[in-house]
Amino acid sequence: MTNPVFKPWILGLTGGIGSGKSAAAQHFVDLGVHLVDADHAARWVVEPGRPALAQIAEHFGPSVLQPDGQLDRSALRGLIFQHPEQRRWLEALLHPLIGQEIVNYLARAESPYAILVSPLLVESGQYKMTQRVLVIDAPEALQIQRTMLRDSTSEEQVKAILSVQAHRELRLSHADDVLVNDRDPAWLKSEVERLHHFYLTLHGGQP
Repeated sequence: MTNPVFKPWILGLTGGIGSGKSAAAQHFVDLGVHLVDADHAARWVVEPGRPALAQIAEHFGPSVLQPDGQLDRSALRGLIFQHPEQRRWLEALLHPLIGQEIVNYLARAESPYAILVSPLLVESGQYKMTQRVLVIDAPEALQIQRTMLRDSTSEEQVKAILSVQAHRELRLSHADDVLVNDRDPAWLKSEVERLHHFYLTLHGGQP
């Protein structure tokens, strides 16, 4: 029987591209921690039948919909890429809805703490929804190497993505814990287990 007073604290998990953020997140899930991914929440709010999708189609026209009624993301990106005011309109519509989706999903947690994974945890202000922040960090050269291997992309493309994401200093300035993921996958798994046991001792994210 669940305790009605029980409320898990929220850990924010973030890191730059190629840092190993997703691998670390999966290890936490394997340990039974409830996790919501902000990228997934961003997709849920624009699924067919959701009000946001109807508003987007009304604002931008039917060209942003695929024949099956799904959002055509590349068409939408093309429309907002050159028009900052259109991007702001879209963000003003979606950010509160994504935030609510995250809150609703985190509220279902039955683990002692729950995790919000977001690549833009700091830039989006989503870190304010958390009580503690864990940054998965890695040397930039390793981030580039991993991403090029994973996505079969060029060094220039990876560097372009890195330049848009939060600067490492900004991310680290919000961190309560930093895991430098510059070794092998087995080491990352053991570090996540170590942090997990530490987090189980915390109340409200603080020692």
